[in-house]
Amino acid sequence: MLEFLPKEVREGLEAARRQDQFRKSRLRVHTGDEIFPVLRFWGTGFSLSAENAPHLRGLIDLYEGSRHMYQCLIVASEEENGEMSYEFKRATVAKDKAALDFVRPDDAPIALLGQI
Repeated sequence: MLEFLPKEVREGLEAARRQDQFRKSRLRVHTGDEIFPVLRFWGTGFSLSAENAPHLRGLIDLYEGSRHMYQCLIVASEEENGEMSYEFKRATVAKDKAALDFVRPDDAPIALLGQI
């Protein structure tokens, strides 16, 4: 149905669709001092706007708002329809505390109380 519309109208609709994707998505890619909004996210990768996204490669951090979600090793995959796709080589879930190197018993005390 879009093929019957004038070219300017189609381009305007496409620009409005992309702008709406930017507003809806809270996902952001942080690499060094640069931050890029994520257009789409799927299990094995994500896409950024091709206009302002470089051919990223290497280690990046993926945030949802202010929450650190993943630390990823990525490679640029392909550019299609104004989106640059990136594939994960590795995506590690970010934790807010250090991993334990031992098994913690279920009945272990939470804290030790000193003498009063």
